[in-house]
Amino acid sequence: MLKSFFKVFFIVCIFIFSTSCKKSEITFTSNITPQIISEIESGSGVFLYPIRDFEIEIYYYVPNNYNNESKIFFAMHGGGRDAEEMRNSMITSANQYNQIIIAPKIDAINFSLGDQYILGNVYEDGDNPSEETLNDEDNWTFSLIEPLFDSMTTSLNLTNEEYNIIGYSAGAQFVQRFILFKPLARFSKAIVAAPGWYTVIDTNIDFPYGYANSILDFNNIENLFSKEVYYIVGELDNNPNAYGLRRNDYADAQGINRLDRALHFYNVSNNIASENNYEFNWNLDIIPNTNHSWQPSLQFALNLINN
Repeated sequence: MLKSFFKVFFIVCIFIFSTSCKKSEITFTSNITPQIISEIESGSGVFLYPIRDFEIEIYYYVPNNYNNESKIFFAMHGGGRDAEEMRNSMITSANQYNQIIIAPKIDAINFSLGDQYILGNVYEDGDNPSEETLNDEDNWTFSLIEPLFDSMTTSLNLTNEEYNIIGYSAGAQFVQRFILFKPLARFSKAIVAAPGWYTVIDTNIDFPYGYANSILDFNNIENLFSKEVYYIVGELDNNPNAYGLRRNDYADAQGINRLDRALHFYNVSNNIASENNYEFNWNLDIIPNTNHSWQPSLQFALNLINN
């Protein structure tokens, strides 16, 4: 019996050790080497950038009068994958505020909308996460942003060590989770505009709707709350039957429309900060007389972040 006990004890110890090793391997950083992009010129353009074993289109705009202090502004498109249009809509603001727009196209051929875009390819099946299906961090879609930032700053001889990032709709879901999975990311301001649903900071709710059964670490929350993040949603973005809006028991626990879900996510986060006396620099802004519409959301966001 004693021999059997030690055998079971040994197996349990090995399991715990191997599990903890898998957890500790996640650094929330990336080992991807930045690429030097030689073809970038002032004005609008597009270049190919490697991610995993293929390349994606990166739409960009560089003002004619840019200098080494110009700031990079990442723009993450919605489910329509319209990176070029998103970039074009930000050119006027880029000229006014001396910003360089970077709009990656997360294309439908290489990236599913769910697992590989809005959930960042962290897991092979984001709705059923497990240690066995956890992807290497360098293969996360979230791991595109930081090396691309380094590539752009090197290629354009920029000195600004931080960037801004905005995502709309599906792109907002990307940015919302990018913030959680990349707590060391060097953004100074982030805008999460009208996502369909959220990964709520709740260790009692399973991922992707909460933190449980995932590698997300609650210990990073104090640092995340200190960052300047704006969550925005239209006052009229309250249609429970909106096209593409995820409806199931887990998502509906956050509310049945985008407006209610934004309020729920923000209130949960604010309550955690208050209960723990954390600095809280997250903001929720409701856009008056606006439904789920790209252009008014973008203009509101740009005014918010630039003023």
